[in-house]
Amino acid sequence: MKKTEKSLRIIPLGGLSEVGRNMMILEYGKAILIIDMGFRMPEEDMPGIDYIIPNASYLRGKERNILGVVFCHGHYDHIGAIPYLIERLGNPPLFASGLTRGIILRRQEDFPHLSSLNITTVKSGDKINLEPFEVEFFRQNHNISDNLGLFIKSPVGNIIHTSDFKFDESPVNDLPTDFKKLRSLGSKEVLLLMSDSTGAETEGHSLSEKTIQGNLDEIFYKSKGRIIAATFGSLINRMQQIISLSEKYGRKVAVDGYSMKTNVEICRQLGFIKTKKGTIIKPKEISNFPDSKITFLCTGAQGEGRAVLMRIVNGEHSFVKIKKGDTMIFSSSVIPGNERTVQILKDELYRQGAIVFHYKMMDIHAGGHAQKEELKEMIKILNPKFFLPIHGQYSMLVNHAQIAKEMGIPEKNIVVAENGQVINLSKKEIYVEKRRITSNYIMVDGLGVGDVGEIVLRDRQSLSKDGMFVIVAIVDRNTGKIRNSPDIISRGFVYLRESKQLLAETRKKVVEIVNRTSGSGGAVNWSYVKDNIRNKIGDFLYTKTKRRPMILPVVIEV
Repeated sequence: MKKTEKSLRIIPLGGLSEVGRNMMILEYGKAILIIDMGFRMPEEDMPGIDYIIPNASYLRGKERNILGVVFCHGHYDHIGAIPYLIERLGNPPLFASGLTRGIILRRQEDFPHLSSLNITTVKSGDKINLEPFEVEFFRQNHNISDNLGLFIKSPVGNIIHTSDFKFDESPVNDLPTDFKKLRSLGSKEVLLLMSDSTGAETEGHSLSEKTIQGNLDEIFYKSKGRIIAATFGSLINRMQQIISLSEKYGRKVAVDGYSMKTNVEICRQLGFIKTKKGTIIKPKEISNFPDSKITFLCTGAQGEGRAVLMRIVNGEHSFVKIKKGDTMIFSSSVIPGNERTVQILKDELYRQGAIVFHYKMMDIHAGGHAQKEELKEMIKILNPKFFLPIHGQYSMLVNHAQIAKEMGIPEKNIVVAENGQVINLSKKEIYVEKRRITSNYIMVDGLGVGDVGEIVLRDRQSLSKDGMFVIVAIVDRNTGKIRNSPDIISRGFVYLRESKQLLAETRKKVVEIVNRTSGSGGAVNWSYVKDNIRNKIGDFLYTKTKRRPMILPVVIEV
């Protein structure tokens, strides 16, 4: 056999050097196994973009070779790209835990034009044979239920993919970390460990949900008015804690926010959220009960513009207005980049008389990712020969690699890779090949998938920064001269009424440009004329304002 047939190729299409967009390929010969298919949220300089998904062009023409797609858990950074990619991949079989399957199928209802999914439910301990791979699923703690790690038997050796994880020996509404199972997997000669790196730069050990529960209980005990709790719509365990505490203190719970209501509905049906009869009420029923008997659970803890909490603070919510005595709980950390928005939101809540609690005041939020001490423990338990840090920004991957070195894994056995790189794994070595697979961003904008590229994005950035300047010139077909003074429309550049001198000079320049380039008689190349207007007026406006608006010349022949 050739060397390439004796080695396994691992190709991350997303999730490395970024947080989110997780998708990884394992390829042996022609056989392909895919792990996850997620999206990430757009960056600040991507106006109008809804999501960013992996570029799966490497798999074009290989659809028949895809054995299946296995999913770790139900967060959208692991499942969110399914509607956009699954048909392009030939609708391969999918394998997911019960909750993950429920979330996938519910989201698929928003895409009625797509074919039905071929999705099989798996649970911890299940094994599926996808020759030449065998995948065994094992339970891992995270901040969403039904999270599964992967033990993959491959022709070159055993591989473990940890999924997102943390070690929690005293969780709430979940089973503790199964260290016995991890040790049994570690005894099976792990060739490669691929481990979650999100918390690799954070010292210590992640907080247990039991600590969070105790602090939330204290807030509920002391609160005399309404409790408004905001968290992530995907943080199932936290929602269950708040519902359980509400029942303990005799409160009704109203849930608002599309993703949160959807997930609560799915989890109640599948038994992952348990409520007493009558606990859950509709937001419009809040006024039927005393303030001391109401908990309002909602989205918007990151200060999102149209999320429920922001609408409440802005006085736009139909049934809830902030009043003195309300207790506001932010049960989530602040996503980097959102600090200023969240601070403005908190300030406004204080102005309106709310009592505010957030994670910097007391431990009322725990992340779902292992920190340094847990990452060390995972490596110690599984004792792999080779190590590949996954899921995280480049700095996180590098720090995780350093942890692996400290735990005794030789540097030559550790690979820090990025999206699109091909990692070659055999029984004897691991290395990154010279070739690179296309793994650039594919942007989703409404119904458009991949039709917004760098040029369109650059235009949007220009519009958002310096605005738009439209010049409409009516030209006599016979003479090639402008008939009337050009019309000018400005959006986001200058206020027309206050810029009369600038506009007069601009009009004069446009007339000069058109008359000079079209006044020689004969056929006129109007594309050339418009380019001339765009370039010369752009330079002129920059000398006057130091801004570069998007120039849109419109030339009409009459």
